[in-house]
Amino acid sequence: MAVIIDRWDNEIQFTDERWEHIKTGHPELSEYYEKIVTTIESGQRRQDAIDPQKFKYYKSFDNLPMDYTHIVVVIRIGVRKFVITAYGIEKIGR
Repeated sequence: MAVIIDRWDNEIQFTDERWEHIKTGHPELSEYYEKIVTTIESGQRRQDAIDPQKFKYYKSFDNLPMDYTHIVVVIRIGVRKFVITAYGIEKIGR
């Protein structure tokens, strides 16, 4: 398990189980572990409108697979702070 400090000084747990989940569900990101960590460390974030403990961290990168322009990492910030999943998106007009 890795513990990653975000821009807001939260200690985010990134477990091996969650990394395996991301690689299984989004195999195109299996070579992008460091970019996922960078997204947590320095990306922007938005709070979920329905679940106030869920946040989406996002950051743009060049040379992502499948025409993706951003990595999104979904994190729960409650008593425990941990990665739920991550995926890529193509954001138009970047």
